[in-house]
Amino acid sequence: MNIYSFAKTVVFSALKPIYRFEVIGTENFPKDGGILLCSNHINALDPPVVGILAPRPVHFMAKAELFNVPLLKGILPGVNAFPVKRGLSDRDALRTAIKLLKEGEVVGLFPEGTRSKDGKLGKGFSGAGFFALRGEANVVPCAIIGPYKPFKKLKVVYGEPIDIKPYRERKASADEVTEVIMENIAQLLKEHQSK
Repeated sequence: MNIYSFAKTVVFSALKPIYRFEVIGTENFPKDGGILLCSNHINALDPPVVGILAPRPVHFMAKAELFNVPLLKGILPGVNAFPVKRGLSDRDALRTAIKLLKEGEVVGLFPEGTRSKDGKLGKGFSGAGFFALRGEANVVPCAIIGPYKPFKKLKVVYGEPIDIKPYRERKASADEVTEVIMENIAQLLKEHQSK
């Protein structure tokens, strides 16, 4: 068992007794090929929750400072995290994400960039559109529907892949594609929040 599988099992075992996970739409998750998995962001636990519930291993960016922490620097690469320098245009992180997508991997992204303070979906940064256009991958919208409260239902919903090809062909802007991604996440939230 590799570090990722082991960590996934440990995290799942730790969180499952606390939260009543409900996963919807796994049939929408392509079985192969690169995937840009774009989700809303409501809690610090979103990355591990998305990571343990996704049908395939997910790569996430993690702030570069964490890779300097002695305990973490050996673990983070094993759980498919790669460093990003926040507040800068980090070309290495951009290249890594695009390379992973082109190699058929899953890259998880929170287009809002930071957690929502009120639980509402915020504006997405253009980075999501940039990766969608350059990564030659399927884009799968994802909605995390809380609250993160003990013994309450926590839903993770995967929507149908967004066809980015027409946007690539007409050379759409990263901002426009990000808007499309955010609209798809908003639609998932609207459809499943009341259920």
